[in-house]
Amino acid sequence: MRTNYLIQNFGNAELYLNTNALFNENNESIVSEDMNWINLTMKRTFDLICSISFMLVIGWWLFPIIGILIKLDSPGPVFFKQEREGIYNSRFNCYKFRSMVVNDEANLKMATRNDPRVTRIGRILRKTSLDELPQILNVIYGNMSVVGPRPHILVQNDAHSLEIEGFKNRHLVKPGITGLAQARGYRGETNASNSIYFRYKLDMYYIKTWSPFLDIKIIWMTAKSLLNHDNAF
Repeated sequence: MRTNYLIQNFGNAELYLNTNALFNENNESIVSEDMNWINLTMKRTFDLICSISFMLVIGWWLFPIIGILIKLDSPGPVFFKQEREGIYNSRFNCYKFRSMVVNDEANLKMATRNDPRVTRIGRILRKTSLDELPQILNVIYGNMSVVGPRPHILVQNDAHSLEIEGFKNRHLVKPGITGLAQARGYRGETNASNSIYFRYKLDMYYIKTWSPFLDIKIIWMTAKSLLNHDNAF
């Protein structure tokens, strides 16, 4: 039933066949056999090449422009820093462009549709995912990857781990700027029925079947999915 739901709603079956077996927590391993030191070194090298190249070609002029627009739109800092959980449940500061007015609920409540906290510039940034660009700095620092499960705010992460058995197995790898769930359209608010459950399933599929080629495929899928902004607000 779950496999059929995934196939019907998210397209090509090649990514979802035998999901019941893949997600069985009693399996001998829930981590891809390709996650050896050679491939992980390649992944880290790829992360550094992509992130540093972006900053040298685009980031050096785009970041200041976005920063100026944010400052003109509302008082407060350009960057928003939020503590999240990374690999092996470690904590790190995740960076984003500030898209909301400064408020006391930023670390407790995600943005919702028509959220009054979101600024005018913030709506554009969130709709286009430009608010996520500073996470490239997290990739350079080494606490995130270009591709991996998306890190949630701590309150949500703890709540979901109580609802879904094995939820924190997502932390067996570095979190990413994008992931399989985001490439398949799961972006933005996580309160919708079954939304977080299927994000978790897709994240665990990614960990179970990871390969360097899968990362490249997810980046391509993400680029195409950004044309549809329905879930980003």
